[in-house]
Amino acid sequence: MPPIPFSRLLDVEGLNITVKTADKAAGTAPAGKAKGKSKLKGEGTEVLSDAKLKLQAGQRYALLGRNGSGKSTLLKAIAEKLIPGIPEQTRISILQQTRADDANTDMPPGEGAHEKSSSAATGRTVLEEVIERATAKHDVEQEIRARKLKHERLLKRLFLLDKDARLRSGARGLQARKALIAGEKAVAESTELLEQAEEAIGADSLQTETQEAIDMLAELQLQVEPTRLTEVEAKARKILTGLGFTEAYMAKPDTDILILDEPTNFLDLLGIIWLQRYLQSLQDTPEPPTLILVSHDRDFISLCTDLMILKDKQITYFHGDLPSYESAQADRKLWLTKMKEAQNRQRAHMQKSITNNIKAGKANDDENKLRQAKSRQKRLDDRMGLNVSARGGRFKLNRDLEGYHYSARDEIEVPQDERGITIVLPEPTDLRFPGALISLENASFRYGPASRTKPQPHVLENITLSVGMGDRIGILGLNGAGKSTLVKLLVSETNPSKGAVNTHPRLKLGYYSQHAVEELQARGRGDPSLTALTLLSKEVEGELDEGQVRGLLGSLGLPGRLSSDVPVAKLSGGQLVRLQLSRLLWKHPHCLILDEVTTHLDYETVTALREALRYWEGAVVLVSHDRWFMRGAVENVVEDEGDDGSDAEEEDEEEQKRRRVVYRLKARELVVLKNGVTQFEETLEKRVKKLLA
Repeated sequence: MPPIPFSRLLDVEGLNITVKTADKAAGTAPAGKAKGKSKLKGEGTEVLSDAKLKLQAGQRYALLGRNGSGKSTLLKAIAEKLIPGIPEQTRISILQQTRADDANTDMPPGEGAHEKSSSAATGRTVLEEVIERATAKHDVEQEIRARKLKHERLLKRLFLLDKDARLRSGARGLQARKALIAGEKAVAESTELLEQAEEAIGADSLQTETQEAIDMLAELQLQVEPTRLTEVEAKARKILTGLGFTEAYMAKPDTDILILDEPTNFLDLLGIIWLQRYLQSLQDTPEPPTLILVSHDRDFISLCTDLMILKDKQITYFHGDLPSYESAQADRKLWLTKMKEAQNRQRAHMQKSITNNIKAGKANDDENKLRQAKSRQKRLDDRMGLNVSARGGRFKLNRDLEGYHYSARDEIEVPQDERGITIVLPEPTDLRFPGALISLENASFRYGPASRTKPQPHVLENITLSVGMGDRIGILGLNGAGKSTLVKLLVSETNPSKGAVNTHPRLKLGYYSQHAVEELQARGRGDPSLTALTLLSKEVEGELDEGQVRGLLGSLGLPGRLSSDVPVAKLSGGQLVRLQLSRLLWKHPHCLILDEVTTHLDYETVTALREALRYWEGAVVLVSHDRWFMRGAVENVVEDEGDDGSDAEEEDEEEQKRRRVVYRLKARELVVLKNGVTQFEETLEKRVKKLLA
């Protein structure tokens, strides 16, 4: 029987994934178990229920879903091939949520946590790890003895057989268990051969195994051919250099499915644009990989051809980009609303006619009236509802109501607006007298004490910046340009080496550090009983009662038991961002300084925060590599607002009082970008073209 050709199309029906809790006391959870066609019952959190996973070869999918919906769990199940229907020969590469300079940091599990780099466990550099995975060079050199290599291959096959037997049920499960028994027998025989003394090996066995060794050695030599090693190393270096890292991860060049979970979290805009263009260029390769991408950066995910929406334990698909999807959803809701309203009017008219016919028929003993009423009632029951079938065509009663048990069309159900994420920023307290909130006057900064013989170079030089009430100030720059140093000067964590920093005497400042999540995780590990409610309650020092504290946490997405019962150490990255924001906002600050606040947040929360920042009365200083977020929050560029313009004149008056400016920090100086984010983006696009060339 000829082998079945390998297909790069995945189409899995009836997918169920539940994350089971192995140790409730410790709160740990193993990898999710995935099953097809059968229901998975037991304790745990259900991520998918009777869902469909369909991936077209070469397409680029953006996986969308709120924090905690199970995106990372689904990606891990795909990567580890725990889902029946993913062939074992499928080559899958995954980049999980990782920070390049934290490869050895032992973070707790959970969405948004950094995971330990695979290279940390082996002691190899990331470049060596990329080459190692692409060539299996280390294993080859260590396994030149035929028996040992054969035994290792049998063990790998046994692992796959065991996993297959655990996942399958019914007839396929029985067949898989038989294959497992045969595999266990082969491994046992191989173990005996490994333990056999050399003098006990017979001449026939020696001749057979020698030929096997020659064949395997020839195969292995092809794998470690110097030319191939050179090509792999060149590709690895190009990828790592382009990302701007000395140590970073990128997929094997021969992967079938490439999974990237928040790859832009710690890249600067040059790295983001480079990665965006590189992933798009893969489409021109002979067999482009299927890409599954999770990112909160709406501009970055514009490279995707399709959307996968994880919601209500189901996966829905949309061919197109996110703005088109949101527009289509709004159009469909409007269409269904109008259809339902029209049919409700028609239904009311028919029901009135039926009632009148029944009343007249009974009063006059008129059978025709009664039959007419019955006929109209049947039409009312069977012919009202959706005017289109499940396939999208016009509904036909004799075709679309198959089976005797069907009696009516589906009711028109207008999708209810999901409880949206709304962030309300409290209004600042009265300053009592005018003046700049923060001002830098010819400020310069260098690390270390000044030395006459060998002075340290300045990181920042002659920076003049004023932040007034209502201002929106964006700061752009590549990693290492000095953005965080500038922020530390603004929040008085660092004093300038030269120049002055002045603040308003009544200033209340809210500072979100790019390391806020890591700092909260450290506090959570130090005090396992610490919850969001207890932490914030201690900090407000009686100025807010428990109800007000709960209300603030709830308004930012930490309601009820999530704030009072779940330890801080167990909160996801996105939930920790919300907690940190609550620690800033309860004070009613006049100025918010936000350094990479969108990292770890899902795109819906990013959207809500951008909207909240647009017209807040206080000042905002924003450092971010998220172009879409910066355009909306600082430059007030918002696509498809959909308002009727009734408040346009009032907003124009308020807008005239507001200063919006985007700066670029380069070569120690702060430069105004007249065309804002677009100007910076165009400059980097030119650099990326040179890199890719």
